[in-house]
Amino acid sequence: MQSFTEENYLKTIYYLATRQEGEVTTNALAEMTATRAASVTDMLRKLADKQLIHYKKYQGVRLTEEGERLALQIIRRHRLWEVFLVEKLGFGWDEVHDIAEELEHVRSEELVTRLDTYLGYPQFDPHGDPIPTPAGQMPETGYRKLSEAGPGDSIRLMGVLEHSTEFLQHLDRCNLTLGCLVTIAEINAFDKSVLVQIESGRPVFVSHEVAKNLLVN
Repeated sequence: MQSFTEENYLKTIYYLATRQEGEVTTNALAEMTATRAASVTDMLRKLADKQLIHYKKYQGVRLTEEGERLALQIIRRHRLWEVFLVEKLGFGWDEVHDIAEELEHVRSEELVTRLDTYLGYPQFDPHGDPIPTPAGQMPETGYRKLSEAGPGDSIRLMGVLEHSTEFLQHLDRCNLTLGCLVTIAEINAFDKSVLVQIESGRPVFVSHEVAKNLLVN
């Protein structure tokens, strides 16, 4: 049985591993968890002792097969709870992350199975993130970043990489919601900001930093 902190580390290692090349570093984990590097090292030793990660000092860390299985279970619970909170309880997509962080540690498989059934077996959470299957498989999406699109491209907003409240509220103010169709009207040569025309809406300037965190199809 893993502690809540151990589960959070497994999830964070999985998250970082999917967004970078090579093994996850102690410094990256320390920054992501807002924890001192020494404390991160202590936790990595515990996880290695439980055979949930492969870890050697100064060489980074990666999940074992069992560690990845557990990480995907945690992510599955988190994303199902986010769907429940938005669709059934009326929370905004900018309000659910922290609540789901607490609910994800409820380990009852029967509860998760019934929750999945009650929700109609959703494939994506409110932020467009795919929900791992009960068998522990993460669906492939094939999405790209808005920052990789070119002038004239008509694309649909499918997900976000940044889940902070401030970022999601910024998207709401710009009327950039999941599923909306946008056309790239112009890309600024100086700062790579993007002028997008929202279907049935007004043009909106999107900074390069925001564009890097929007997933489109």
